[in-house]
Amino acid sequence: MRSLPRALQFPLTVFTGKPLAEQTPPRWTPTFHLLSAVAAMAAGITVSTLAWNLGGWYLALLLLGWAVTLHGMRNLRMMVYHQCSHRNMYRKRRLDLVIGRATSSLLVIQNFARYSREHVSDHHAAHHMTLRDPTVQAFLVSLDMHPGMTRRQMWRRLLGKLVSPRFHLAFGISRILSFSHESARSEKAGAIALYGTVTGVAVATGVWPVVLVAWLIPLVPLFQISNTLRLCVKHTFPPVGVEVRRGRAYFASLTNAIFIGEPTPDPRLPLARRTLAWARWTLRMLLVHAPSRYLVLTGDTVVHDYHHRYPSSREWFDYIFARQRDIDAGHQGWPEYHEVWGLVPAISYVFDSLAVADAEEYDVARLQSVSRRELFAAFDD
Repeated sequence: MRSLPRALQFPLTVFTGKPLAEQTPPRWTPTFHLLSAVAAMAAGITVSTLAWNLGGWYLALLLLGWAVTLHGMRNLRMMVYHQCSHRNMYRKRRLDLVIGRATSSLLVIQNFARYSREHVSDHHAAHHMTLRDPTVQAFLVSLDMHPGMTRRQMWRRLLGKLVSPRFHLAFGISRILSFSHESARSEKAGAIALYGTVTGVAVATGVWPVVLVAWLIPLVPLFQISNTLRLCVKHTFPPVGVEVRRGRAYFASLTNAIFIGEPTPDPRLPLARRTLAWARWTLRMLLVHAPSRYLVLTGDTVVHDYHHRYPSSREWFDYIFARQRDIDAGHQGWPEYHEVWGLVPAISYVFDSLAVADAEEYDVARLQSVSRRELFAAFDD
C-alpha cells in the first residue's frame, strides 16, 4: 500500500496495525484511549437516537450508530479494562481499580477482581493455553470445538453460533452471572444504580424503545458477536509432541499479530484489469477489512503478540509502534515475530492449530478435574 498517497499512510498504519519504518509515532496516552472509547459510545448512541426519532430512511443510520457504539465498547473492554487488570493503565492501583470496576458495571462483563486474578494467573502464566486457560475453555465449552474437527466444521459451528438465539441467550446469562459472582459491592451498586435509573426514566418517559435500540443491541448481540470472533484469533494451540511447555520461544509461538488489509493492485496490469482490480480492492477494504478492524480487532488487539511478550509494558498505549520498535531493536531474547494478514485467514490459522492439537490434552471431560472455574465463565474473553 506504499503506492497510495503519503497523506493516507498514517491512517493506513492505524488501520492495518503495521507501521512503516520511517513513520513518527503519535502522541497517544492512556487518557486518549479512555476518552476515545467513551466518546465513541456517546457519539454512537447519539446517532442511533437521532436515527430512531427521525424514522424513515434515517433508520439506515442505525448501522452507523451501532458500529460506533460497539467500537467504543470493545475498546473500553479490550484495552482499558484489560490494562487495568494488569494494573498497567495508569499504574496507580486505586485508579485502575476504580476504572476497572466502573467498566465491568457498565458493560456487564466478568467482575474486575475475578477477571484480573484469572487472566493473570491462568492466561498469562504457566497455564497459558492449557485446560485452565479461559481462552481454551471458551473454545471447548462455549463454541464446542475440539481437536480432530476440520477447519470447515469449525467455521460452520462458529457461524451457526453467531446467529443462534440460544447461544446469545446463554452468553447474555453468563455475562450476568460472571459479573455478579464475587463482584465488589461497588460494582453491583454501580450496575444497579445505572441500569435501574435508565430503566425507570425510560419507562416513565416512554423512551424505552430508544434505550433498547441505541444501547442494548450493541451491548448484547453485537458485543457478543465481536467477542466471539475476537476469541477465535487470540491464540493458537500447541502442536502434539511439544515436550517443553515453557520459555520465550514456546509462549511466543502461541500468539501472532493479525494485520488488516491487502496489497494494492499491480500497476503493470492492463487498464481494464487494473480498473477492476482497484474496484475489488476498494470494496474489500471497505466491506471486509474495515469492519474487521473497527468492530472486532479494535485497539491493540492487532498486535496482541507484543502484549504477551511484555504484559506490563509502559508503552502499551503506543502499541503499534512499540511492537515495531522491539522488532527494530532485535526483539532481544525473543524469537522473531509472526503475523497473519486478514481476520478470516487468522481465524482459519487458529482453527487449523486446534484441528491437530492433542485430543487427550484438550478433552473437555477433564475440565472439571483441572479447573474450578464455572462453565458460565467460559464465555468471557
